[in-house]
Parts: sequence; structure tokens; C-alpha cells
Amino acid sequence: MKLRALGLLSCGLLGFFGLIRCGSGGESLDNPRQGTITIASDESFKPLVNSLTNAYEGIYPNTHFKIDYKPEQEAIRQLLNDSARIIFATRQLNERELEIIRKQKSSQKFQHIATDGLALVISKANADSLITMSEIQGIVEGRIKDWSQLKGGNQSGLITLVFDNANASNLNYVLDKFKVKDISKLRIISAGSNEKVIEDVRKNPLHLGFIGVNWISDGHSLASEELSKGIHVMGVSKKASPDSLSDYIQPFQSGLEFKRYPLFRDLYIISREGYSGLGGGLMTYIARDVGGLIIQKMGLLPTIPYPRELEVTTGQNF
Repeated sequence: MKLRALGLLSCGLLGFFGLIRCGSGGESLDNPRQGTITIASDESFKPLVNSLTNAYEGIYPNTHFKIDYKPEQEAIRQLLNDSARIIFATRQLNERELEIIRKQKSSQKFQHIATDGLALVISKANADSLITMSEIQGIVEGRIKDWSQLKGGNQSGLITLVFDNANASNLNYVLDKFKVKDISKLRIISAGSNEKVIEDVRKNPLHLGFIGVNWISDGHSLASEELSKGIHVMGVSKKASPDSLSDYIQPFQSGLEFKRYPLFRDLYIISREGYSGLGGGLMTYIARDVGGLIIQKMGLLPTIPYPRELEVTTGQNF
């Protein structure tokens, strides 16, 4: 009887350790406090994703994130191929993509973590720092080709649009927002990254760049401050005929709040993790106060705001 009990105990222990060492090559299964996983993100969110993952690794030094920065559609493809555990994207999975996950006998979960703004940037040598949504519509439809066609424009010359990459979230957002199907007749170039968009615009006064605002919105970052040099962030108005300068909004936190800035977009983290692993640990961390504080510091609007403490004084010192 004792031998039988010992045998059952041994089988139980083997099963337990088999679960722990079920990775390829006998590697331990990751958990929120240790392990290595691959995540993918659209390159426009690189500063934010770096800040979030670096902070998490600082708290849990036995964790590591391998991060692939690529156009959003490629990041989603990586999730579907199970070569990335979690991704950062500006949209949820569509029905076709969800069906792929289901056929793999897997599941997905998502979390809305922030509101982001697509920033329009120009060289400081370009005097036109204000634009309306109807004018942007005219530009991407090819009806407005020259800077002089903008209302109150002080610049002349053909407009060249500068994006980071094809299939990236910045270009896809503009095409979806303005329902544009054909861009073959536009003057448009792919710079290769958000940082290179900024560099290109800085040198070319006739170029109009599109970037994720977190590249230039972290007021505590020297890198963000350096990238902001030599460029203007355009103010965008929802009104076709603005009444005053206050109708033009920039994509910083005050403009993202209440979605006053018209080119706002949602940011999601999407996971296909089927157990309580490192991906879930990161998602929980981002959903809590500290994650919200990092998002807030980066200049975006967190879904869960970091609580601000208010000191109320009464009596003679009030």
C-alpha cells in the first residue's frame, strides 16, 4: 500500500514538473515574475512600449521581453502565427483574424490601454502650422496639391506626404479615417520609421509628416526633446471654417482628453496567452496605476488615469 502511494506521488510530481518544463528544450514555463517572451508592436509606439517593458523588467529582473517593431499589419500577422505572445496595436482583431485564432484551438484577450494622437509635423521653416480636417481630406484625396491652397497659407510648393511604412498604423489610420482607396497619384514617400519621418520633415519645408505623438510628447525625455527640435506640431481643427485659434487642437494630453483632437486613436494590447504567464503579468501591470502613470508621462491619455492626490487645507491657512 505504501509502495502504491509512493508510486502515485512520484507520478504526480513527474506530472507537475512536466508542466513546468513543457517548453521546447526543457525550458521552464514563464510566469509574471520570470521568463522571456516575444512581443510585437507597431513602430509608432516604440518609445511607449520601451518605457513600459523597461519598467517591468526593472521590477522583475528575471523577466525579459524580445520586442519586434514593425508595421501594424505585420505585428498582427506575427500574433496569428503564434510567433508573438502579445502585440500593441491601434485596433482589435477583426472577425477573419479571430477565426484564425479559433481554428488554432486558441483564444485572445485585449485591453484598451490609452488614447493616442496621430501628429502632423512640419519643418519650422514652414510657416503654415494650422490645418483643418477638410483640408487634410483634400490633401489625401489629391484635390489640394500645393501649400498655397490652404486657407491663409503662407507657403507655396507641392505638398509631399511622409509616412513611416506601408501597412503601418499611421498610413492605415489616415486611409480609414478619410475613406481613401487610391493613393497612387499622391506625392507620398515612406521614410522607414517615425524617427526618420521627423528627420525628413526637418530638412524639407514642403513635406508633411505623420507620426505617433509619443515620439515627441515625453517632456522628461532628452530624446523626445531632441527630436522636437526644428519641427512644428500642427494644430488641427474639426471646423472647416474655424472661428478662432482655440479651434485648432494639438495631439497632446489636453487635446486627447474628451477626444477634442480630431485625429485621436485607441491603443490596445492583445494577447493569445492561454495561461497566467509573463504576457498576463505585463497586461496587469499596464492596467494598474503605475502603468497609467508611465502612459501619462509619455504624453498619451491612459484609460486608467493615475490618481492625483489633492491636499485640502482648512482653518486659518485656507
